[in-house]
Amino acid sequence: MKQLILAGIIFMNIYTCSLFYVDKKRAIKQQQKYRISERKLLGTSLMLGGIGAWLGMQLFRHKTKHTRFVWLVPLSAIFTLFAMVFIVRI
Repeated sequence: MKQLILAGIIFMNIYTCSLFYVDKKRAIKQQQKYRISERKLLGTSLMLGGIGAWLGMQLFRHKTKHTRFVWLVPLSAIFTLFAMVFIVRI
């Protein structure tokens, strides 16, 4: 059961990181109509996708100047890390 939960968290982090990648590519092409909303990016980050969001911010240099992202993404990464450690220790 632990492995299944951890696999879900890992999948969520990969998904969140890919959302940051896709949104960055769309931002470069200036496709405003088809951008991924900040609400979705932060939402997936807070739903245990914080590590992927943080990696996406750093790797793709995306949303690094937005105050909400600068504060919430690292906090969600810490929360995700604590959740993973808690699950492993149960």
